[in-house]
Amino acid sequence: MVQTYRQLRLDLGAALAGFLDPSEAHAESVRWFEEGLDLSRSWMAAHGGDLAPESVRRQVGAWTRRRKTGEPWAYILGWSLFRDRRFRVTVDTLIPRPETDLLVEAALEVGGRLGVDRCVDVGTGSGIIATSLALETDWQVSATDLSPGALAVARENARALGARVAFFEGHLLDSVPDPLGLVVANLPYVDPADEPGLQRELAFEPASALFAPDRGLALSAELLTSAKARRAPACLLEIGAGQGGELCRRAHGAGWGKAMVHQDFAGHDRILVALA
Repeated sequence: MVQTYRQLRLDLGAALAGFLDPSEAHAESVRWFEEGLDLSRSWMAAHGGDLAPESVRRQVGAWTRRRKTGEPWAYILGWSLFRDRRFRVTVDTLIPRPETDLLVEAALEVGGRLGVDRCVDVGTGSGIIATSLALETDWQVSATDLSPGALAVARENARALGARVAFFEGHLLDSVPDPLGLVVANLPYVDPADEPGLQRELAFEPASALFAPDRGLALSAELLTSAKARRAPACLLEIGAGQGGELCRRAHGAGWGKAMVHQDFAGHDRILVALA
């Protein structure tokens, strides 16, 4: 089958529109060409009428078959951007979300205001938070995760980006030595009862990094208690929509002097800041 690059992208967009919103399908088709084939929009504008080689058509076809099963593009590609840096992702790690950028920004603001020199990223996953903070501050940054697979990816990302991060394997703060400094975490916070209604792409991401008992609150509440007992000056958590009020109450119950919630771009509870 003879196809130009332009027609190939149009056909890809039509295939993706079979299971995505049309605007999402178009945007994703552009990303495939830019990120997967390394063909920029300016290149496409100049060469879109050129015939696409069979090897390119085969590659796009193979990606499309995987994508139709629900596999996220980031896993197919093998990496995702976060704060304009490329992070490797695998099925051992969550795919970075834009909302987590809000957590990093909050950590930079709170940590700067408190004058901290240490930080620990709990449940680091692919290491996006720890690596970003290590590269953007002069803090001593540690990171911990229960998953050996996730830690291997996080170490690789930190090394590739030139970030100095100390990694520890274990549950929450169990393996991290004192003093902790600022505690930051994007822990599992999805209510297991919500699983049947979630988008099918999430089935490819590690369940252990998504779901938590007690309506998604258990790990966040446990970390708030542990971080306060270990005398952290602050604990910042990415949380689920509607969880802010309950987690603020639990933060006060754990002894934190202040607890506040910041909303995301859609107006949902997203970042909890607990201060000693």
